[in-house]
Amino acid sequence: MKKASLIFFSLFFFCSGLAFSQQEAQFSQNMFNNMGINPGYAGLRNAICATALARQQWVGFRDSEGNRVNPETYALNVDAPIPFLRGGVAIGFLQDELGFETNVGVKIAYSYHHQMVFGKLGVGAQIGFLDKRMDFSKFNPITPGDPVLIGGEESHMFVDFALGGFYVADNNLWGGISFSQLRQAKGNLSESNYSLRRHYYGTTGYDYTIPSNPSYMFSPSVLIKTDMKSLQFDLNALVTYNNRFWGGVSYRPQDAIVLLFGLSYEQISFGYSYDITTSLMGAMGRSYGSHEIMLRYCFELDIDKIQEIQRNIRFL
Repeated sequence: MKKASLIFFSLFFFCSGLAFSQQEAQFSQNMFNNMGINPGYAGLRNAICATALARQQWVGFRDSEGNRVNPETYALNVDAPIPFLRGGVAIGFLQDELGFETNVGVKIAYSYHHQMVFGKLGVGAQIGFLDKRMDFSKFNPITPGDPVLIGGEESHMFVDFALGGFYVADNNLWGGISFSQLRQAKGNLSESNYSLRRHYYGTTGYDYTIPSNPSYMFSPSVLIKTDMKSLQFDLNALVTYNNRFWGGVSYRPQDAIVLLFGLSYEQISFGYSYDITTSLMGAMGRSYGSHEIMLRYCFELDIDKIQEIQRNIRFL
């Protein structure tokens, strides 16, 4: 990529902040990404599940020299119940690119499960490792010799933690609260101090089977996220037919209207979403919207069966 002007890059981040100024990655198919934001969710599905998400945000957005600089985000989360640990474990991977900045992270989580009268509660903790890289050689500073923008690629490793609780009720109601980047780790990039900001998430939803036509299920949900400097919420509504096909819409105020489609076949689920950008990023042809793909594979486990242990006197 050739050098782009600092004025353009500042405008890019300013417009990005109008849509979502928080540091954590954003996904439109958030109803399938509970594991990505809440460690308490690990293992609650009584299945080994792997969920992959790929997002191309603001497709068509380019810098002043015509180079593509739209954000790209890729995530993979795998979780499973572990009965002898009385809970579940998870591992997640993330790559998030924004302009000249690249973030690569790994997260490891454990959730303790508690069976309640009307459902199950998972309370989890997570440790995360984030490698943040910035290529300063691609900036074209307004002031030649600016010490902050001199040099090549620099990186810093951040270590931080997250906590969360997630509840799944027997009547198909679910919800969770989580807190990420609790430590608010700090580091230096090109003589500038950088710190992670604490994020707060709240989500809830309900899967309602229509009594007059049980083949259809209506699933409204909401996700609220904030870093105490900006607030954003997603309002979602999905309709699923025969537990196989789904479609719906989502709305993020001052950002986008999202169209969602998907299907499930046996243990595999596939989803696609398209964001119609309503913020300044979509004005005057700056962007053609955002595309996102979700792929999930779940292997269900029958962990409720009590296995009888047979002892052999030869192997005590």
